[in-house]
Amino acid sequence: MARAAFQLAGQNVAAGKAEKIAIPVSDLSAGMQAQLEARIFHGKEDGPVIFVSGAIHGDEIIGTEIIRRLMKKLNPKHIAGTILFVPVVNMYGFISHSRYLPDRRDLNRSFPGSERGSLASQLASIFYTEIVTKCELGIDIHSAAIHRYNLPQIRIAAGNARLKKLALEFGAPALIEAPLRDGSLREIAKGDGVDMLLLEAGEGLRFDELSIRTGVNGILRVMRQLGMIKTKSLGKIPAPPAQVTKDAWLRASRGGVCRLQAVSGDAFKKGDTLAIISDIFGQEEEKLIAPADGIIIGHATLPIVNQGDAILHIAEVRIFAYVEERMDAINDAVLSNAMLDEDEVI
Repeated sequence: MARAAFQLAGQNVAAGKAEKIAIPVSDLSAGMQAQLEARIFHGKEDGPVIFVSGAIHGDEIIGTEIIRRLMKKLNPKHIAGTILFVPVVNMYGFISHSRYLPDRRDLNRSFPGSERGSLASQLASIFYTEIVTKCELGIDIHSAAIHRYNLPQIRIAAGNARLKKLALEFGAPALIEAPLRDGSLREIAKGDGVDMLLLEAGEGLRFDELSIRTGVNGILRVMRQLGMIKTKSLGKIPAPPAQVTKDAWLRASRGGVCRLQAVSGDAFKKGDTLAIISDIFGQEEEKLIAPADGIIIGHATLPIVNQGDAILHIAEVRIFAYVEERMDAINDAVLSNAMLDEDEVI
């Protein structure tokens, strides 16, 4: 018996087909219509319904590229279950290269939204109602802001064994059981029984291969773990991620020019010099010293700093002894040609 069609926004997607569906959001001031663009891969076989989203913050474009590459690799005829892809949730910020919407609100603090609220609230309501609530699992992709970089890392709610297993299978360099923030997609989704994996990777308004390939291969591994696809090309994760137990930002003690001595993915020991800040003449140097053993999971990319600026996001990890070798193994595997070929369709 053929699998029933998938319904979204009043449209049907037949089993074994992929369809693009545009969901109206608002009329722009210049007269055009803003639409939430989704592409649905409705597999021929029964299975989980999941979504993958990018650019909830409009300048965090790494998710858009991850989803583009991911869609090129998948054939709905070979999928069990259904995937809802939304490459750009915040289309307003995406167009203007901005984190926010025109009303200066943060979409990821506006969930579950309201049909009669602000523009951010209305967009949050449409995305949540039409996409999120139809799924059992979501993978939401973010990056650091402009002039910052995040080591690819998976963030999950604490105490969820199923999510922990999927996060480990994803194979990102680091895993953080992070608290949920009020009004965030993860917080609201948890209340409705939708599990969420959040990938943080890369820099605002930039692409980088480590982040992109980590995202593509990680999502494919999660789909394989869920029984949605079958492929041997991915292989096993090269090493388990570093599991973060505590994190903090090291901030500039003065304004001036910052020279990083370590960047995201580097391991360090207590007492190591991680950055040096001097005045514009190269004098009056002050050092940022590691307060404990750990790894760097994020760093500022702009060398011109003001007093109090966040420079390095550092993390203590559960098992430090092999963290450096583990990072090297993961990075080498992600960037090698041994992973899924660019044009391989599954």
